[in-house]
Amino acid sequence: MGDILIVDDERDIRELISDILKDDGYSTRLASNSSECMAEIEKEPPSLMILDIWLKDSDMDGIDILKIAKRDYPGVPVIIISGHGNIEIAVAAIKQGAYDYIEKPFNIDQLMVVIARAMETSRLRQENVQLKRRDAAPAVLVGQSPAFRNLQSSLDKVTKSNGRVMLTGPSGAGKELAARYIHANSGRSDKPFVVVAAASIEPERMEDVLFGRDGREGAEPGLLEQADGGVLFFDEIADMPLGTQSKILRVLVDQAFQRVGGSEKVRVDIRVISSTNRDLEAEIAAGRFRQELFHRLAVVPVAVPSLDDRREDIPLLAGFFLEMFNKTQGLPARTLSEEAVALLQTTSWPGNVRQLKNMMERVLILGDGKGEISAAELPGAEGGAPQEEGRVVLSGSLATLPLREARELFEREYLLTQINRFGGNISRTASFVGMERSALHRKLKSLGVVTSSKQGSRMAYLDRAE
Repeated sequence: MGDILIVDDERDIRELISDILKDDGYSTRLASNSSECMAEIEKEPPSLMILDIWLKDSDMDGIDILKIAKRDYPGVPVIIISGHGNIEIAVAAIKQGAYDYIEKPFNIDQLMVVIARAMETSRLRQENVQLKRRDAAPAVLVGQSPAFRNLQSSLDKVTKSNGRVMLTGPSGAGKELAARYIHANSGRSDKPFVVVAAASIEPERMEDVLFGRDGREGAEPGLLEQADGGVLFFDEIADMPLGTQSKILRVLVDQAFQRVGGSEKVRVDIRVISSTNRDLEAEIAAGRFRQELFHRLAVVPVAVPSLDDRREDIPLLAGFFLEMFNKTQGLPARTLSEEAVALLQTTSWPGNVRQLKNMMERVLILGDGKGEISAAELPGAEGGAPQEEGRVVLSGSLATLPLREARELFEREYLLTQINRFGGNISRTASFVGMERSALHRKLKSLGVVTSSKQGSRMAYLDRAE
């Protein structure tokens, strides 16, 4: 039912409380002085602590232990007991964060009621923390393109270390997913993964959210404490206020901080992963980001490619999202037609993977729920010529050109689109368009198109001026 640490210098009291609790199904640990108490807490924080104020032959009294416990383990409720009860001691204990105060000799029934309430409070706190940490989307990376394989290789190299990682890339490319992948495959995978969404936190509240606060009702842990032992992910770190940046820098150096309104040092063991869609060196030059913090955070830089740079992965990603929405939301189980896949691969994706995910969800919600998803069902898809009953409707600019120029322009754009669709793979492009590889090379050369493998999957560029 729960692990309760009983701290009292009187053996009879310790054992009496322990026997009663064991009869009710609780497990207990016993300590007779402050040294034994701190050793038990450090070995494994209990679910609840029953703590006597006056401890003989101890370096610290109960109030001193209470202060340390609420500083380092704020989620553990503490019930104070004392045979020298007075209102001042009770007030002092409650101010330091004690759950309740009971005088000796105590009524067993009263004690059990307080213990039951405190244990329920502890359980609810733990459940709340777990719910905040839980994320429906698993840390699964999907893809097979060269750009994707390069990313996964880089991430695999940093999972087992504690090095700080800076993930760069456009919005929606999957930087948080990459951070979760690092966490899930690291030695901290059983510890928290806590996200600091810098852009969504008001600047005046940033320090309360990060560091927590010491107030009249006790300690309110911030995100740094919630991430203790695990990973703290700074999402879009460039949006963090300059003043907070300097304090985060100090935390990275000391692995310790003070809560807002407090004076005690709180120590944490966290791994920091950050992300940004901005050029931080330009932000530093403009005075909006601290250079020292940049060097502390960007120990290992990893670039997350845009969806346009990994078009080969679009069919896999779209299929993954369709299956996920079917399992998690009960939306219809559907697949994409070949025409729909081709259109997705030739569409522009300024919103990257997030945009593709949203589109797949929208199609399942608004579609007729039957059969394959056709190209016509894809909302806002751009990049293909509109069609009417078996014929292509020409754009205004193409319709005004002489046949030779129109044909050349169409062939150039069509082949560029297909080469980009297949990640620059000339063999696959030739197979799809129905040409021999050598004939395709000759055609590309005649149209003034050159191919390059320097940029991963986006390999086609127009070389000849009009």
